[in-house]
Amino acid sequence: MPELVVIGFDDTNKADAVLNHLQQLEKEYLIDLEDAVVAIRDNEGKVRLKQSLQLTAVGAASGGLSGAIWGSIVGLLFLNPLAGMVLGGAIGAGTGALAGSMSDYGINDDLIKRLAETIPIDSSALFLLIRKVQTEKVLEEFKGEHARVLRTSLSPHQENKLRELLANQDAAPSSAN
Repeated sequence: MPELVVIGFDDTNKADAVLNHLQQLEKEYLIDLEDAVVAIRDNEGKVRLKQSLQLTAVGAASGGLSGAIWGSIVGLLFLNPLAGMVLGGAIGAGTGALAGSMSDYGINDDLIKRLAETIPIDSSALFLLIRKVQTEKVLEEFKGEHARVLRTSLSPHQENKLRELLANQDAAPSSAN
């Protein structure tokens, strides 16, 4: 069962940077993210959300493919499979994009919006829905990031460990800016 972790940062760009790093770790098979959303609250208090998975594009691609296949099959009946494939692909892509824009996948959008409204001005939050993780290796990558755990579905022991590692400034290696 996927685990939800919401982490807050004092910088508007930090959540994006951490997500980019997590996506690199995903390529190394250290973490498997089902969904990730970055919430940024600007200096005017406005909240912007950046979805990591664009459902409109995914829906258009899958709808276009299935529409092209079905269009070719119908086109065979009328002895014009190429026209059927083109027309079916166009119709499938349009309906797939529409369906993708109306569907909710991964982290509940209402939860994201509700929590994003509570983060301080000029800060960001990272919402993660994690399928699998090599906990020790991933946590070591983010040791001392100076972040706050806002919400989690982790066990109390795992949550405390995450809080300690993110808050532990002394253990973080110094880096030149």
